[in-house]
Amino acid sequence: MNEIKSERMSATRGLIALNIAMVGLLGVVTLVPAADAQRSRRARGEYTMVAGKVTGLEAAGVYIIDANNEELVAVRWNQSQNKLEPLGYRNLAEDAAAARSGR
Repeated sequence: MNEIKSERMSATRGLIALNIAMVGLLGVVTLVPAADAQRSRRARGEYTMVAGKVTGLEAAGVYIIDANNEELVAVRWNQSQNKLEPLGYRNLAEDAAAARSGR
């Protein structure tokens, strides 16, 4: 009888120790500062993709516009390497400001 009681007490102590360790870990994770990417003030994107011809290439490209962040990226599919290749990037807000100022 004492043996069963001893095993129960041992299991209970083990569970209590495990709970204390998990609460401590939760405290550490909660108090650790957020990563830079999590603190970013960048708005969530709203994307539109349009396929079109790319000057100098036989294959078509895909133009991806992020309307919320005013950015455009052009990519194409490289069949031989089986991957997307970036073709270019434009900051549309900067382009619009330059057009307004007459540059």
